[in-house]
Amino acid sequence: MTEQFFEKPILNSPYAYPAHHWELDADGQPTNRILEFRRTARFVTPVPKPKKRRQSQDQQLALVLGEGAGVSTAEQLYDPTGNINAIRAHVDRWRQIPDPSQWGVTPETQRLLQHWRSHPFQGVRPFFCQVEAVETAIWLAEVAPNSAQGKATLELLQRASEQANPALERIALKLATGAGKTTVMAMLIAWQTINAVRRPQSRRFTRGFLIVTPGITIKDRLRVLQPSDPDSYYKS
Repeated sequence: MTEQFFEKPILNSPYAYPAHHWELDADGQPTNRILEFRRTARFVTPVPKPKKRRQSQDQQLALVLGEGAGVSTAEQLYDPTGNINAIRAHVDRWRQIPDPSQWGVTPETQRLLQHWRSHPFQGVRPFFCQVEAVETAIWLAEVAPNSAQGKATLELLQRASEQANPALERIALKLATGAGKTTVMAMLIAWQTINAVRRPQSRRFTRGFLIVTPGITIKDRLRVLQPSDPDSYYKS
């Protein structure tokens, strides 16, 4: 039943919107059906369920690999997948607006988006997931504050940050291994810096960035984020 899945497991181009996917059953096995829409975000872990549970264990909150830790309480369970899918939907609708003047962003951001989305790159070009990650950050910073739905999304994220780390508001962008997170970092820095230079009084943009790495090796690899580096990513 799954021969077709293994013959062609990849259905989408890495440079285009993932418009379809293979259906998986409740056990995560392919059903050999192709669904003509994007797979929704969902956290899946290979941790087997214990055969026996005490009643006290059943009453504990089910957290997936620490998701919601510090935010979930006995009264509420913080599940980020609903928020992720909702933000994806907002960004999808915003991306489909044909008139750039209606995007609700600065002229500088508009030009960057047009470049990343449609420039005929001769060499390495951004993956869709890279552009989408930056689009999401742009939507949250520039577009969301100007609509009721966007404001509601920002308030929800702010409440989650306040409960987990009251003194530090954090927003995470998850990308798969090998998806090009360094490129996304360069795109975010370019977007923020260009706008900060043009609008020095704006609180939405900054020219200061803190990059934390797990070791010296990774730190050395990220030297390409320095504009003065010979292999600087900003040159492309």
